[in-house]
Amino acid sequence: MSATIYDVAREANVSMATVSRVVNGNPNVKPSTRKKVLEAIERLGYRPNAVARGLASKKTTTVGVIIPDIASILFAELARGIEDIATMYEYNIILSNSDQNKEKEMRLMETMLGKQVDGVIFMGGKLSDELIEEFKKSPVPVVLAATVDEDRGTPSVNIDYEVASFEAVQSLIEKGHKHVAAVIGPLEDPINGQLKFSGYRKAMEEAGVGIKDGYVSVGDLSYDSGLQAAEAFLQLPEKPTAIFVGTDEMALGVIHGIQDAKLSVPDDIEIVGFDNTRLATMVRPTLTTVVLPMYDIGAVAMRLLTKFMNKEEVEERNVILPHRIEYRESTK
Repeated sequence: MSATIYDVAREANVSMATVSRVVNGNPNVKPSTRKKVLEAIERLGYRPNAVARGLASKKTTTVGVIIPDIASILFAELARGIEDIATMYEYNIILSNSDQNKEKEMRLMETMLGKQVDGVIFMGGKLSDELIEEFKKSPVPVVLAATVDEDRGTPSVNIDYEVASFEAVQSLIEKGHKHVAAVIGPLEDPINGQLKFSGYRKAMEEAGVGIKDGYVSVGDLSYDSGLQAAEAFLQLPEKPTAIFVGTDEMALGVIHGIQDAKLSVPDDIEIVGFDNTRLATMVRPTLTTVVLPMYDIGAVAMRLLTKFMNKEEVEERNVILPHRIEYRESTK
């Protein structure tokens, strides 16, 4: 059996309270006593029980992180940003995968709270009313990362997706393109569907260019849906000369669909993606894309959460980070 705090106290010939003070870094312990306790801990191989310490302090120094897909390049960057700041502030994270399944999201939220986490960082698509209500009732703070609460009731860290999309489409229009198509995510998705489409539409309207029939394809954010969108666009009587794509993964599908038809990117059709994942530099030609700073979003979300957990003053509950467009070979 593993050593207990009682075993350490007996070995060092001190009280359990003294062992607890040493383990928790309390300065009110004589150096000679501290040395004696640490030597006993080393001899016995004692490891403090984090759960028991959490019950005593009412803190577990643990944060729950719920993301849609642990295997995704995009979400891996987010998790890295969270982890780095969590380590800096001496928090551990419990990382879980929701698959953007509404029932699973609710279940994971309940599980995190059951594990007595001190706070939760959540990333998902369309937030259900039930989930938002769960956030409101949560006994610990919740921060959204790259996720929009349309009522802005839940603290969050994002970029301005609508403005970023507007600027991406505007960059194509300024090159002289009047036939600009768009591939976006599901329309119920506040970011990949609604905000990115709104930015596209506003750029087209401001330029006095109408959106032609068949010029908007709604995908599921996958490579295959980008491929299918390209095939559909190329069958139109008036083919687009430029395409704005809501994610890099779909943009890869669009590029390959165009190349499969023996056309050139960017000579025949220019492409702008969104995210700036590693995929953007792996494809040929390399992809011009909106930079979504996922590492920074994760890091800032974790820092914001620490402020709430430690009852620090928070000036801005809904943080908007800067974005930019990284120009590469898929545009001229």
